[in-house]
Amino acid sequence: MPDAPFVHLHVHSEYSILDGACRIPDLAKRAAELDMPAVGLTDHGSLAGAVDLYKAARDEGVKPLLGCEVYVTDDRKAQQKGQAHLTLLAETNEGYANLIRLSSLGYLEGYYYKPRVDWELLQTHGSGLIALPGCLSGRVCRALEESRPADAEAELDRLEQIFGRDRVYVELQNAHLDIQARLMPELVALARQRKLPTVATGDVHYLRAEDARAHEALLCIQSGDSLKNPNHWKFETDHFYFKSPQEMALDFPGQEAAMRRTLEVAERCNVEIELGRILLPKFDVPE
Repeated sequence: MPDAPFVHLHVHSEYSILDGACRIPDLAKRAAELDMPAVGLTDHGSLAGAVDLYKAARDEGVKPLLGCEVYVTDDRKAQQKGQAHLTLLAETNEGYANLIRLSSLGYLEGYYYKPRVDWELLQTHGSGLIALPGCLSGRVCRALEESRPADAEAELDRLEQIFGRDRVYVELQNAHLDIQARLMPELVALARQRKLPTVATGDVHYLRAEDARAHEALLCIQSGDSLKNPNHWKFETDHFYFKSPQEMALDFPGQEAAMRRTLEVAERCNVEIELGRILLPKFDVPE
């Protein structure tokens, strides 16, 4: 993989329904334009875009990184709201198969407003996956935001127990939100305390900065609101786009190691999908 200072690991496409606005062919093209050697895809609870990214990225000479931002709950069979985000990337073919299982079981066994998985499923299907604790909706960030540092450390410990210490990175984000600026030093300190590496991500929801307004409209459709309503739900900043490495460097001063580790993660993720073969079960029938 050629040298580059940064690649995006945390990206939402149109398959993060009514939340992501990146078209996958355009996403792959943009990564190539920015000389990024790899690009990730981590849609909410779904792998619907994985094969599309795999083909489009390879056509552009970019390495596809297949992942999913899963919704985690304590009990997938309990019909109650309340789930946290967890970013997972397939390191191996076994990991990709486990992602497929987790996504499918989230819909078949854990669906309640969202396709949810629980710790039991993660423990069973955690092999071959790299875990990033997620955005502000992840359990680690929530605990720190609520001044529960011991709980934040316990959440990281649980991820280490499930996925292994060498497959957990502490995720840093900066979309110019005040809370992210406040939490970043705490996340860095927590990572140092746990002897875990940090990695910088962008939480991409749309391709270019000028797409922020169209993304607002998308969120209005999701929430049943209108752009005419001055109080409609929208993201608090317009920094959730697919930034260049140079722009990301400006967002993470002093965190050059976390930037470079995106390449380390990309190097580790090697999934090969056999295309052109129909995978359907064979049923023996009587003559």
